[in-house]
This record gives sequence, structure tokens and C-alpha cells, in this order.
Amino acid sequence: MKLHSIILLLLFTTFGRAQTDSSQTPVWKHSLVSGLNLTQVAFTDWAQGGENALAWTLLLDGKSSRESESVIWSNTYKFAFGQTRLGSQGLRKTEDKIDFESILTYKLGTMMNPYAAATVKSQFAPGYIYDNTGNDSLVSAFFDPGYLTQSFGVGYQPIAEIKTRIGAALREIITSNYTQYSDDPATSEIEKTRVEGGVEFVTDISWQMEENILFTSKIEFFSPLKSFDETVLRADNSITAMVSKYLTTNLNLQLLNDKKVTSRTQFKETIALGLRYTIF
Repeated sequence: MKLHSIILLLLFTTFGRAQTDSSQTPVWKHSLVSGLNLTQVAFTDWAQGGENALAWTLLLDGKSSRESESVIWSNTYKFAFGQTRLGSQGLRKTEDKIDFESILTYKLGTMMNPYAAATVKSQFAPGYIYDNTGNDSLVSAFFDPGYLTQSFGVGYQPIAEIKTRIGAALREIITSNYTQYSDDPATSEIEKTRVEGGVEFVTDISWQMEENILFTSKIEFFSPLKSFDETVLRADNSITAMVSKYLTTNLNLQLLNDKKVTSRTQFKETIALGLRYTIF
């Protein structure tokens, strides 16, 4: 981890402790929800034809927060991994996410409050792309690439369901073997780490549409100071409906626009029915 990331983490800890009222120590509140989506199709002597299929996705969403009279320290972590098998093809990855975010907010008693934040994004397993003949090419691996972002600025929460923030940010892209994510083509040297200063804009929405239907959305912009035309956009939108206490259906749409990776806007859409269990 970079030196300034460690310094920021130490500031988080020190600042949070400094704001603690000794007469009423804030209590950490934790939540952790797990989910499993599973799809299976099998054929035996099926005259109309078809391919056996198996797909599964394991999800884990957690939050740990502590609030005092003047400070809110909120940490969220999202992990997901899924694979699918179609016919005689081997297992192929369909979902892979490591997403950690820590935000320290100083409360001024208004809708606008200063904050400092740090995020980590990566994946668990190697990633492949496949050509028309089924041949694969390895394009990523665990923390290769890894994305680290540190930012500070002002947060705004007009209503309980919507939070947004804007601030100065520093982003690092760390690679080992797959330098296409970090290399600067304008130089002759191959860079394994790319550091960029810029502006970050993030909006979180959590809207209870009905008693059993929840809409969540996270929209992230990062604009490098040296090249505003290469703004990176990430959007993750979900509608989750609780069919029963443990059974859910979910519609998820992800969007990624990063010109350093590809000139095309990337889309990913998932519709799933699965099990959901609140661990605590």
C-alpha cells in the first residue's frame, strides 16, 4: 500500500479517536448480509435440444459505522464471486468484486459537511476474454489491477435517501503483469503504477420504493486534472425485491466508461433469483 494511503488511514484512526467523548463512548454498529444466486438446467433425451447449464454467484455486503457528536466514520465492504458452466465448456467467471470504502465525516450541523475518504477496488481471481473459437486470453488477476483512491472535500445530504460528495482526489492504479491498465503510452518506459490527481464526485442512493422493494445506486466520477476528457465513470444500480424472508429477486445494471481500458462504454446486466441471509 502506498505511503500516503497509510498516512490517511492513520489520520482516520487518530481523528476518530480524538472526537470521542469519554463520557459517552460511541459504539460500533455492524451489519453483514450474504446472498447466493443459483441457476441449473439439465437435459436428458430432450428432443428439442439444449445445453446443460450451471451458474452461481456468492455475495457478501457489510457495513461498520461509528457516530459521535461530531464525527461519523462509515466503512462499507462488498464482495462477490460467481461462475457459470455451459455444456462442455469449463467454468467461466461471471462476477468478481472486491470493493471497500471508508469515509470520515465531520458534522457541522448542516446538510454540507467536510469529509475524507479512501477506497479500494479489485478482484479475487484471474480474468479471461474468449474469442469466437473458445480460446482464452488472460487479462487480469488478483489485485492486478488494483485501484486505490484517497479524497477529501465536502459532502451534501439533502434527504436521508441521497448522499453526494465532491472533492480533490488522488488515484493509484497498481499492476504486476497486466500493465495495459497503468502504462502511459506516451512514454517509452512501461509503468506498473499510475498515479493521478483529479476531482472525485460520488452519489449514493438508497430508496425504499415499497416495503419489500429497495432501489440502490452508486455513481462515481473521477476526472484527472491533466486530462478531463478521460473522465472515468462507474455506475452500479440495483432493484432488490424480497419475495419472502430469505428469497429475493434482483435486477442489477453496471456501467463503466474508462477510455484508458477501452474506448467503448461497458455494460453489464444481471437478473437473478436467490437466497439472502442477514448474518448480523
